[in-house]
Amino acid sequence: MFTVLTRQPCEQAGLKALSRTPAIITLVVLLLSVVVLVAITLIQFHHKEVLLPGLKYGIVLDAGSSRTTIYVYQWPAEKENNTGVVSQTFKCSVKGSGISSYGKNPQDVPKAFEDCMEKVKGQIPAHLHRSTHIYLGATAGMRLLRLQNETAANEVLARIQNYFKSQPFDFRGAQIISGQEEGIYGWITANYLMGNFLEKNLWHMWVHPNGVETTGALDLGGASTQISFAAGEKVGLNTSNIMKVSLYGYVYTLYTHSFQCYGRNEAEKRFLAILVQDSPTKTNIINPCYPRNYVTTLTGGYIFDSLCTADLRPVNYDPDDIITFEGSGDPSLCREKAFAGFYYTASAFNLSGSFSLKAFNSSTWDFCSESWSQLPLLLPRFDEVYARSYCFSAHYIYHLLVNGYRFTEETWPQIHFKKEVGNSSIAWSLGYMLSLTNQIPAESPLIHLPMDPPAFMGILAFFTAVALLCLVFLACLYASSRKQRRSQHGFDHTVDSE
Repeated sequence: MFTVLTRQPCEQAGLKALSRTPAIITLVVLLLSVVVLVAITLIQFHHKEVLLPGLKYGIVLDAGSSRTTIYVYQWPAEKENNTGVVSQTFKCSVKGSGISSYGKNPQDVPKAFEDCMEKVKGQIPAHLHRSTHIYLGATAGMRLLRLQNETAANEVLARIQNYFKSQPFDFRGAQIISGQEEGIYGWITANYLMGNFLEKNLWHMWVHPNGVETTGALDLGGASTQISFAAGEKVGLNTSNIMKVSLYGYVYTLYTHSFQCYGRNEAEKRFLAILVQDSPTKTNIINPCYPRNYVTTLTGGYIFDSLCTADLRPVNYDPDDIITFEGSGDPSLCREKAFAGFYYTASAFNLSGSFSLKAFNSSTWDFCSESWSQLPLLLPRFDEVYARSYCFSAHYIYHLLVNGYRFTEETWPQIHFKKEVGNSSIAWSLGYMLSLTNQIPAESPLIHLPMDPPAFMGILAFFTAVALLCLVFLACLYASSRKQRRSQHGFDHTVDSE
């Protein structure tokens, strides 16, 4: 009787404990599954169907006033909206001057592209040619030509369109972009390449960087110059220079302005026109910005056929007149009369990145005081047209930044003269392509988690702790059950032996 009464409760307790074990195991498995599902849901929230693995390509032709440059961009196809992976893979400078110079002979413009386009075809796999979009954006040179001769500008674009429609790529048109667009695309490119829009978090997702400020963009072209920067929320929107741009779910208020005729080439033409206007001879001119002992001849048409110099034409203007310019290499007089872009001028003086205004002025004075015969020894790549104009460019940049944009000795080091970030050129073309291919959506579903990272970490830690506690409880229960069975087995053995 004692044996029966003592053994039955122990058996029932053990059986009950063991009978509860599968249910507990099921509960733990369910909790662990919840943890995994929560993590997957938070990380892949709103994730859309992806494309098959591979690469996609895009081509942009930057048709500037002085030259045309072709850029090839590449990104993983399975991350089409993940704009942080777009990179420049190839660049080719088209031979000759900008497309606006073909206003009088538009039939010749397609020939200029042929060499570069053959190289581009070799950069992109043949089976992807038809799916590769190609865009041409023309800037200030074509804006001026359209104002001067709209028929000629349209004919140039028509010839370009006919040429590219015969190419194996998906041509999406040639257009003349506005100065504001050029400034905005340049600002997008600069900040995109510098990582100011996106960064990867701990979960390998693209998120908006915390505490990162955007950078302003200054672009000195051949016919115009642009300035763009984030103006802040307090700036009034009653001016055409203020625009709102939505990028990655964030709205940026930008100030952007394009100054037509203030590009380097057109500014120099105005400078030459003023020298002619102030000279008593009109045919033999002393140019303090040209190097000493340098002499060149230019036609009246080269100087005065531009809309930027039309108001300075002489009374008896003849585009075929020959004007001789002789350099005097006088940096002081050059700066007084002066009133490639920023990077190319600075690099010619062995300056790069950020440097003081004093260093810029010192290098300018030294360079401008050199004779023409010394310049080939100072410049790594010698080109007559650029070499003769570096002194003017430097003084023009000084006036533009100091007297125009009001940079001071203290704020000058904030300017960084850059040509590239990584292996990508800081050109408006990347921002242009990203916009046209919707690589920068107004709202990107892959950008934001549905909750803040701290909240996500808290919930994940909570579920993990619950799962671990369940496992500990299960282990203790299992150990207790085994101990009870061993004790009961020993007791039964003793009773039976008696």
